Amino acid sequence: MLNLADAPILGADQRLIFSLYDPSPLGIVAIHGNLSPGVLLSAYRQGVFPWYDDESPILWWSPDPRFILRTDRLHISKTNRKFLRNCPFSLSVDRAFPRVIRHCAKVPREGQVGTWIVSEMEEAYNELHRLGYAHSVEVWRGEKLVGGLYGVSLGRVFFGESMFSLESNASKSAFILLTLELRERGFRLVDCQVYTRHLENFGAEEVPREEFLALLAEGLRGETLKGPWSEMLDLDGLRRRIFGASRPLSR
Repeated sequence: MLNLADAPILGADQRLIFSLYDPSPLGIVAIHGNLSPGVLLSAYRQGVFPWYDDESPILWWSPDPRFILRTDRLHISKTNRKFLRNCPFSLSVDRAFPRVIRHCAKVPREGQVGTWIVSEMEEAYNELHRLGYAHSVEVWRGEKLVGGLYGVSLGRVFFGESMFSLESNASKSAFILLTLELRERGFRLVDCQVYTRHLENFGAEEVPREEFLALLAEGLRGETLKGPWSEMLDLDGLRRRIFGASRPLSR
């Protein structure tokens, strides 16, 4: 296992090599290090992500199998289609990233005690957002933020990090519509990291690490949509176009 205790602070255009040849049985490939932009982006490009809590050092993971969603295999149930046709929410992109990641850290989850989105991780992803690599989807009912998700985008790959929901179907709406938008823009892969039944319902599947790394390498050959997505992506418009939906409640 790689020890990154002496890893330098790296800017977004600098690279760090992770070794994947000797992961732990759980998929941990490195320990310690830092969450500077260059280290984080290097990790994602090599199929590695940080995941730890306040009581442990930074742990870097590359699990085998890997949980992914191929965008052309997105499953939308009849129930979800009906909901999206008459959705009471409005959606935005990159309008409230700090609020989304804070909600992801703070909103209680069934079966989970505490949070893995510790303060230094929150700060690190806010910095990636300022640099144009991390993005959020916000779900609103009127002026109230009721759901959302965030992740990192490199090439034509979206690395999902976390989502939250304060009302039924809020995060579902964000995930489905973002995936449809990404598919239209040539993204073939959403990295979901580790298995959840929730995302399995949308077509996500476990694949061997080597298969994931091959898909990742292919996706990274595409151009990164760097910068704020707020003017690039119109998820409300996409929803109306695909589902014949009425206009959402105004914000």
